[in-house]
Amino acid sequence: MTTITTGRSYIVTGAGSGIGLATAQLLRERGATVIGVDLKGAEVQGDLSTAEGRVAAAEAALELTGGSVDAVIACAGISAPIPLTASVNFFGVTQFLDHLAPALAKSASPRAAVVSSMASLQANSPEQVAAMLAGDEALAVEIGTALAAQGPQAGYLNYSSSKRALSRWVRRESIAPRYAGAGIPLNAVAPGTVISAMTEKLLSTPEGRAMVDANVPMPLNGHSEAMVIARLLVWLTSEENTHTTGQIIYADGGADATLRGDDIWA
Repeated sequence: MTTITTGRSYIVTGAGSGIGLATAQLLRERGATVIGVDLKGAEVQGDLSTAEGRVAAAEAALELTGGSVDAVIACAGISAPIPLTASVNFFGVTQFLDHLAPALAKSASPRAAVVSSMASLQANSPEQVAAMLAGDEALAVEIGTALAAQGPQAGYLNYSSSKRALSRWVRRESIAPRYAGAGIPLNAVAPGTVISAMTEKLLSTPEGRAMVDANVPMPLNGHSEAMVIARLLVWLTSEENTHTTGQIIYADGGADATLRGDDIWA
């Protein structure tokens, strides 16, 4: 069944490419008004790597929606092994959403969803995760800078740590007064390997595909298109979703089940 979004207004970050672009396109096809936010190729040119940029982008997007919004979908993110990744992937999502939460709460059916990753289950820096969850961006960047200085492998922890922290933030904040208390379901979708400009080079060689598949095995239908993730994000932020909240939904072709097995409750 197709989820109808006619008449609803959405703000989508990362709307210039990848999952964000697919999500914005799908929403428009289903009748929604969409304001995209990205560095380029969207209605709002916004830089989510700084506190000032996040507020400015949120305000500009809200102005274009007329001051009210029914749903926010935060897709913007990068995967570089540098501390900027922590700023964009965690603070660029959480601070942006928190700034829009009061406007969201005025909607009759407010919803919010973010894009996490299978990387949230991978090795990470507990210190950097703790800094992000404490809202200390300066410390998170300092830790990320030290990781990046050790080389790409350690630098990659900026990415996995940002996604672990984001997933934990969703669990924590989904039941808080700002979200659940205001009737706002808040969830995350955690993709496996998505075919995109970000993964194209890595997937272009047998060696690259083998490395990817060893870390993210996807027995169901293999690597996914961005639209697969978009469809789930659209349902989570539709009027149909009234009680699903605080969930990290692994849209990963079975990678989570493969890697963690059948008993995740032990």
